[in-house]
Amino acid sequence: MADFSIKDVARLAGVSIGTVSRSMNTPEKVSQKTRAKVEDAVRRTGYSPNRLAQSFRRGRTNLVMVVLPSVGDPFFTEVMRGIRAVAETSGYSVVIEETQFNTMTADKIGSMLVSNQTDGVILLASVSPFGTEIMASGGKQLLPIVVGCETVSPELSALPSVQIDNAAAASEMTDYLIAQGHRRIAMISGQSSSLLTKDREIGYRQAMQAARLRVEDGWVIDGGLTINGARAATRALLSGKSRPSAIFCATDEMAIGCLREVKAASLSVPGDISIAGFDDIRYAEVTDPPLTTISQPAGEIGERVMRRLLDRIKDSESASSGREFVPHELVIRESVAAPTN
Repeated sequence: MADFSIKDVARLAGVSIGTVSRSMNTPEKVSQKTRAKVEDAVRRTGYSPNRLAQSFRRGRTNLVMVVLPSVGDPFFTEVMRGIRAVAETSGYSVVIEETQFNTMTADKIGSMLVSNQTDGVILLASVSPFGTEIMASGGKQLLPIVVGCETVSPELSALPSVQIDNAAAASEMTDYLIAQGHRRIAMISGQSSSLLTKDREIGYRQAMQAARLRVEDGWVIDGGLTINGARAATRALLSGKSRPSAIFCATDEMAIGCLREVKAASLSVPGDISIAGFDDIRYAEVTDPPLTTISQPAGEIGERVMRRLLDRIKDSESASSGREFVPHELVIRESVAAPTN
């Protein structure tokens, strides 16, 4: 397909380039007849303008976009409470875009930005929703963006972020399991490319290495970041030659799936197998037994990330950059105990 320009649209519609631009940016200033001509030419050529540049030129709209992997995730629900609390007191509204752990093209994010006319973007978790092509132009960042919750991907590493130290937190949890007497500790993580769980797996491996404990082949397994994925991963762990005495799950949702599958195998928690999670979602303390986990201050992360975005919207040059760490907490409940064998 030919790569049509605004000149082609103007020529086909029989109007000037300026008229095409007004039709797309301020349609109320163009007659209905002229607008119809331009719209027909756009459809026929398939022309797509530089939407990101358009939205950036439009000025403040008091609207921010939050991009997150899943709106149904209980942890992100609490982060959103913090974001909205600061947004409302600052006169801003929030629009949410869900990625379902997939990436979006620059065209898709550009279309959303221009249709919603957002002033800035918050990326929750480290799934990069767009490529480097819209991150900067001529060395200048085109849009205020702040990352929340997880370690950012390489192309986003220069952006300001708010998060806990995931590697340190996972290492602390693994150390706790070791202190309880566990030596056969498995981990249900994400895919090897998963940015959501990468640092948590690093922390687990560092603690195991420091304690001179072997990570058995197949004992770091992908749980798909879902309950059902964790159940399948747990079945694989239980069917191996040697059964772990403890399973550390990189998220509480996966820990819930693991817990369910261990019980389905007629094993007890923590009598036969200890299970630990990560995130301290609202369901963690009401599972049977309640989950030992790592608590992230979700609401505080939301508040801080929104404040940082507002700072960048007001003055991107003087706003602070780099990573801002918030404290995590090891929450000890009943799903972990000393091994019995």
